[in-house]
Amino acid sequence: MGIYSAMFSGVSGLNTNSEAMSVIGNNLANTNTLGYKSARCVFSDLLASSVYGSGGMSQVGRGVGLSTVDSIYKQGTFENTSSDTDVAIEGSGFFVLKEPGNSTTFYSRAGAFSFNEDGYLITPEGLRVQGKQFSSVNNDELLPNDPTDVRVANIGLIAASPTTELSFTTNLSENSPLVDTTTYPAIDPTVRASYNYSASSEIFDSLGVSHLITAYWRLVDDATNTWEAAYSVDNAATTTALPGTMVFNSIGEASAPFDYTISIPDTDWGNGAASSTINLHFDCTQYDSASIVMGKEQNGYGTGELTNVAINDEGIVVASYSNGRHIKISQLVLAKFQNPGGLLLAGSNRYTAPAEAGAVLIGLPGPERGKLITNSLEQSNVDMGQEFVKMITTQRGFQANSKIITTVDDMLSDLINLKR
Repeated sequence: MGIYSAMFSGVSGLNTNSEAMSVIGNNLANTNTLGYKSARCVFSDLLASSVYGSGGMSQVGRGVGLSTVDSIYKQGTFENTSSDTDVAIEGSGFFVLKEPGNSTTFYSRAGAFSFNEDGYLITPEGLRVQGKQFSSVNNDELLPNDPTDVRVANIGLIAASPTTELSFTTNLSENSPLVDTTTYPAIDPTVRASYNYSASSEIFDSLGVSHLITAYWRLVDDATNTWEAAYSVDNAATTTALPGTMVFNSIGEASAPFDYTISIPDTDWGNGAASSTINLHFDCTQYDSASIVMGKEQNGYGTGELTNVAINDEGIVVASYSNGRHIKISQLVLAKFQNPGGLLLAGSNRYTAPAEAGAVLIGLPGPERGKLITNSLEQSNVDMGQEFVKMITTQRGFQANSKIITTVDDMLSDLINLKR
């Protein structure tokens, strides 16, 4: 009985060390697999049998068994890349993926993403990356909806937006000469003496066509620091006067805001564009300094072609267009598990989450779920040196257990030979 038990103990050792070698081989095979997490075998002894001797009862083990194969979720190193859609996770989170036509949610640490012909952000295997969408009305606002496929819909041209807000930040020199309003009752763009200073800004009509609007200022009362203003469009030979006057106090500051609403009829565009209404704001001072425009800003833009799509450090997918627009599309979400060791491998750098993985927490990148590193990929966390040491010890364990079997075989041969 004892001899046979020793043989079966050796067999159990061969089986478990074979499984261990399979795990080691798989680790080494995935040394260069993106986001791969190494695994280890945990052995446990089998039930012992009781034996009785003169000293009382004792226990003898019955061999070894494979208890579990654990995944080691320690952080992998980062490799810098030139792709703006490569992203790595620094932390415990996982990317959330969906397969078209499949309700199963997959999770991954591999962030080698790209866009397909339909504008979806996908993995090399075609799974769609999940994220929370931004509002099309307020591009800084995330919608409260559940995460969905990350998609850049405008892969061609984006529509233009007409200018509705225009502002000039200007200093009008306190030393400006007084304009003779009797000789020049209105500001004439063709007569320099009819105004003191002018500045221009680009604006856009409803078709996205660029135009030039020019503002003119002239000092009409030196004693009260009173100015008049007008504007023209596309270098017209005449101007449109702005209502009221601009008055500055003794320290060169405006006594009231200079806000105007100007309407430009469609006939002024001459290209079929709709009429425009623009809120014009002058942030002006009158200091003892040269007249100068220190800033101008308008909110319109022309049509634009998609030039690049990138993922920033917050996980926000940003589409850049040739007209200077940067539109936020979605923000990637990450998943965190109570028991990541319960995740099941699904192949192609993917995991599924059975009940053993515990509750899943899906949200935006951050301290809890992990920080995103752009233009980077997480490498495998396999330690080749450690795996080779395990390989040696596993080989020796297998060799020792095979020796048990051959030794027991010799003992059984001796036992059989007793009858001769």
